[in-house]
Amino acid sequence: MAARRKVKSKKKKGAGRIRALRLSIVSAVLLALWCAAGTWYVHHPPKWLQRKRESWPLFVTAPLEAVGNPVGDITDALGLTGHDAVYEYDELAPSGEVAFAGLPKRTGSPAPDDITVLDRGEFIVGWSARLKHPAWVAYHVPQEAPHFVGNRPPFSKDRSVPSSPLSSAYDKSGYDRGHMAPNFAIASRFGESMQKQTFLMTNISPQTPALNRGVWKDVEHRIANYWAGRWGEIWVIVGCIPGNDNLKLGASGIDIPKAYFQVVVAQEGYNVRAFALLFPQNVSWHEWPTRYLITIDELEELSGLDFLPDLPEFIQSPLEAELPTRLWPVRFSDVFSQILSNCK
Repeated sequence: MAARRKVKSKKKKGAGRIRALRLSIVSAVLLALWCAAGTWYVHHPPKWLQRKRESWPLFVTAPLEAVGNPVGDITDALGLTGHDAVYEYDELAPSGEVAFAGLPKRTGSPAPDDITVLDRGEFIVGWSARLKHPAWVAYHVPQEAPHFVGNRPPFSKDRSVPSSPLSSAYDKSGYDRGHMAPNFAIASRFGESMQKQTFLMTNISPQTPALNRGVWKDVEHRIANYWAGRWGEIWVIVGCIPGNDNLKLGASGIDIPKAYFQVVVAQEGYNVRAFALLFPQNVSWHEWPTRYLITIDELEELSGLDFLPDLPEFIQSPLEAELPTRLWPVRFSDVFSQILSNCK
């Protein structure tokens, strides 16, 4: 009898292990399908996603985005999903130059009509006295980062520009002093003296904390730490879509933009790749930048600026019209660092 009970007990344990194994396999398959469906879903254009959010139930779209955004970010970084806007150009990259193919040119509103170009050496500011902050800033990020980045210097009024506000104008306003040319990328490539230039108030624009410390910082981090290592020198144009004339930063008269943009360009050999991002001022914390991709053509219509004006039409036209579905891949060695960064 005891032997029979032992045999039955072994059979039950064996059956239990088989059921557990089957459950694990089924769970793994369902998780894989969920991840695949989410990744497929989030790689659609933003306008398509918005329509689905409005027409599909929340219990469908929320889980797809919850898994699709982080998984898609990893597979994009590995180059397994999504596509870039990339076209062949017959000239080599303008290494060491601040602008890739010319500075932005105003074509009309809402870009201000009083833009003054301030040349800072390694970045260039399109300053607007009416806005009291930059309309745009162009900067470049070489691949090598030879300089140690120390303590942040204080923000200070730009004494060479009469319309530059004081740093104190932002105090208790609810808005951050948002760098246009970024502190870390400039300091790590060009040293302390150039870093101090990024803390002049002519390089600063009011951004909500969620934007400045969230998705905006995320893209700056990828440019300086990942994409420059993978693609070489990176060229960037950042700027704003001016806000309502009645929306000012307290009594300072500083315009509060309704949105901010980034245009990012790289050239590997004869292949030029570019993308544009447009972030609303009221963006939420922990957003995924890929969800804010926009064609450069669309951004030009919204901003009143012409980007990359010196590119020949045969490459400018298709490059600016195409909508990428991902941010750029990174080196395999940087994928894990990117995952850790996104978990913070």
